[in-house]
Amino acid sequence: MEFKKIQLNGFKSFADKTNFLIEEGLTGIVGPNGCGKSNIVEAIRFGLGEVSAKQLRGKEIDDLIFNGTDNRPSWNLAEVGLFVNIEDTDLENKFESKSLEIARKIWRGEGTNSYINGKEVRLKDIQLLFADASTSARSTSIVSQGRIGAITQAKPEDRKMVLEEAAGILGLQSRRHDSELRLKAA
Repeated sequence: MEFKKIQLNGFKSFADKTNFLIEEGLTGIVGPNGCGKSNIVEAIRFGLGEVSAKQLRGKEIDDLIFNGTDNRPSWNLAEVGLFVNIEDTDLENKFESKSLEIARKIWRGEGTNSYINGKEVRLKDIQLLFADASTSARSTSIVSQGRIGAITQAKPEDRKMVLEEAAGILGLQSRRHDSELRLKAA
């Protein structure tokens, strides 16, 4: 599974529809302070299923929507689209496609919706999809501000999650947790 494109529309500082193509090899985001580098990383994390506004440098989830400027009005909707190549993976047969478009939309004061190839799905479906692919919104492969220090100073249970993700069993652990909750409820 590899990312091919990120599309932002009304997300934080990206008022207009903006596309970032991700070519083969290593991709870095470089620019002066205040140009939106961290917002791009946070958009990826939001698209992967992050639900904590604090983890996305906000007080509440509505802080992710373009808030306006002196010259432009605020928006009521933000969209993040992640375009992923799934060719030659198990997912290709499951989705009967060589690529996926994972999208999340957030409406001011109303919450979020999640989509896979234009079909509305549960957020949990997106989170499990990426957990099974050994990545997630809090993945160590996405390095955001202050993340290196947080990993090196992490508690043992947090380090365990990093190792589980690297081993590719994060989705399995999530399903196990859900099953335990259903068993306790029964």
